[in-house]
Amino acid sequence: MMQTIKPYTTYKPSGIAWLGDIPEHWEKWKISRGVLKIGSGTTPSSGNKDFYENGTINWLNTGDFNDGILYECKKKVTPKAIQENSALKLFPKGTLSIAMYGATIGKVCIIQFDATTNQACCNIEEGNVFSNKFLMYWFIGHRPHIVNLSYGGGQPNISQDVIKSLYVPSPNKSEQQKIANFLDYKTAKIDRFIAKKKQLIKLLNEQKAGIINDAVAKGLNPNTKTKPSGIEWLGDIPEHWEVRKLKYSVSLNQHSVFDDGEKNINKIALENIESKTGRILQTEEISFEGVGTIFKKGDVLFGKLRPYLAKVISPNFEGSCVNEILVLTPNKNIWATEFLKFRMLSSEFIKIVDDSTFGSKMPRASWNFIGGLKISCPPIHEQTAIVSYIEAETAIINKTITTIEKEIALVQEYRTAIIAEAVTGKIDVRDYCLNQDISGLEDEQDFDLVDENEEESTIEINEVDEN
Repeated sequence: MMQTIKPYTTYKPSGIAWLGDIPEHWEKWKISRGVLKIGSGTTPSSGNKDFYENGTINWLNTGDFNDGILYECKKKVTPKAIQENSALKLFPKGTLSIAMYGATIGKVCIIQFDATTNQACCNIEEGNVFSNKFLMYWFIGHRPHIVNLSYGGGQPNISQDVIKSLYVPSPNKSEQQKIANFLDYKTAKIDRFIAKKKQLIKLLNEQKAGIINDAVAKGLNPNTKTKPSGIEWLGDIPEHWEVRKLKYSVSLNQHSVFDDGEKNINKIALENIESKTGRILQTEEISFEGVGTIFKKGDVLFGKLRPYLAKVISPNFEGSCVNEILVLTPNKNIWATEFLKFRMLSSEFIKIVDDSTFGSKMPRASWNFIGGLKISCPPIHEQTAIVSYIEAETAIINKTITTIEKEIALVQEYRTAIIAEAVTGKIDVRDYCLNQDISGLEDEQDFDLVDENEEESTIEINEVDEN
């Protein structure tokens, strides 16, 4: 049975140009007038171990934020840090925190513990006018507008004064709570749907990894005679394959200039490489400056940091990359570039490199170790055949993953839209029937895929009565 969500009966001008009309009975409140307290925090001197060692007091950073209810944070400080830093205030459970700086600007959370915070957090204690849960959704729904209020170039900022001066049209707290309950229910279902889709992508990527591992380790003919490789992690290999030390069949970081000058340098950071897939990701920000290490078309790039292992690509263009990426130029008489990429992407190769990493904060593998590894090497014509097989077998999987990613993006857009509509009064959810507790949602989906064979799958999102 479909539930229809309608607009309110009557509206009035909000007086805010970007917002438009609001329900007739809603009032416009400045945030500073509708909350109990607004404050921030600070960062105790990182050089003073007495402020951090064996800390017992939660110290919230914007990296902890989850756009929802937050049950723990990663860092803690000591009582001495609070005693000697007057700007380090303790905020109670239920405080709403908004990120004011950098990449996380506009993100929010409501803490379920007492905590201090750093200076990038604007903390709001609930008063008589606003429900913090309603305000949390209001900030999420208006994030683009909040970000537009920021200043600064490379690191955008908003200030406490900007947040204090914002006007938020809203109903009374009782109705705010109904709106928050509706959004809790709807976003929980949406988030569960997205989590299932992401799990499916994970399984599909594991299936791809299995295809790659089998092909580069054993070849395409299951009846081929094998021989011991002499290398424990390689095991038996096809009888006609060779075993070669990597450093004798590739060149490391050999490029000093670009082919077409430095006019349009394609930059690749570790964040631009998808783990375990060999896929290049496009991101808005590249996290390094300068030239870095030059790579050319036909090179294989291998991330050597342990948190970023299984990041291997072979770009079809030239550019530069961060120094934590090894640039390997294969000997064309020995390696087909794509085969070497798949060989280094295989799980057993990644594991042996992973086990060699050193360092505590950011463990990394050394080229001496990687270059000294002996790996199995088929004849060039067989490498080419293996690459063609892998690409053909994984093409359908890649297409499915792309379709699922589009579905996730559409549902995330819906999530943002329904939050914005609810907190601005564009829809009236006061009589929406929440039939189930959020913690006991069933497996039925409210998101029905339409014609999965279409090149661009569409999603129909229904308001379903789950009786």
